Amino acid sequence: MESFAGKLAVLTGGGSGIGRELVRQLAAQGCSVATCDLNPDTIAVTAATAWAAAPPGVQVTSHVCDVSDEAQVQRFRDELLEQHASDHVDLVFSNAGVFGGASFVNGSRQEWERTFAINWWGTYLCARAFLPLLIASGDGVLVNISSVAGFWATAGPGAPPITAYSTSNFVIKGFSEALIEDLRSNAPQVRVVVVMPGVVNTDIAENSRRALGLPGWEQLSDAELLEQIPEIGRAVLIGMGLLTEDFSADDLRQAIPRLKSEFQGKGFLPAQAATIILDGVRSGAWRILVGEDAKMLDEQVRANPEAPFNHDGYAEMFGPLIAQAQAEASGTPQP
Repeated sequence: MESFAGKLAVLTGGGSGIGRELVRQLAAQGCSVATCDLNPDTIAVTAATAWAAAPPGVQVTSHVCDVSDEAQVQRFRDELLEQHASDHVDLVFSNAGVFGGASFVNGSRQEWERTFAINWWGTYLCARAFLPLLIASGDGVLVNISSVAGFWATAGPGAPPITAYSTSNFVIKGFSEALIEDLRSNAPQVRVVVVMPGVVNTDIAENSRRALGLPGWEQLSDAELLEQIPEIGRAVLIGMGLLTEDFSADDLRQAIPRLKSEFQGKGFLPAQAATIILDGVRSGAWRILVGEDAKMLDEQVRANPEAPFNHDGYAEMFGPLIAQAQAEASGTPQP
């Protein structure tokens, strides 16, 4: 696919972050887009701003949809076909996802299953709903967005577990890889792409808590708040001088507004991630790693699959990542 101009793309989770940037960049490149999100306000802003900046002939529509609900996915499909007056779609980006579902052992079953449903069932249901329309395009692309958590399932010893998030992303990765030969043999008009982003500076943490019905940061107990900061996050904040090594929950609460301001527009940004994804799709790649941390983790896990699950290996893997995160957050280029 040498160009997105004149195509029709479907994108889930377009209300913010990477999804919003994908909509904006696709529209700017002459691609009409139908995008959905749980939040009607943010998805309306995405569509309006992308459409206003798009070249003539491009149409961008917004839709409200919970991708874990098949009836809503089918309604989204029917709405966009009517509004875009089309009988096919050219690209489908299954981007909607949440970060949650902590411990399988003692976490909330409701949160675990809701996280898994949005991330995995959303991807599956969109593939089911839109595959016939991708086939009808004659040159369709199904883009499933997973995460580095899809090949690296732990944040290390003592870190909060991310079992539902990791499990769902492993499934998305495996599903996409399984589709490669299936599509090649049975629907050669369509190819599949799996995207594995590393850490991107988005609002996924806050948006996920809202989508999962979890209390906001200000409503958490001291212990719950401190548990939200993984080791790499602590190291970055301390290294930047934003918190002291012995910071308390009160210190963190007082620092949160300043931290948000400090990190605004820094690190690896959604616009950069979206550009890498679209360049990869256009080039014909089937596996797209987004960010240097994604490339580093992929290389290290392949070289030593046991490393993430022991203390020494974890420290060896995370040393370079902590240094990189500190440099990106402070705006200092890596040597």
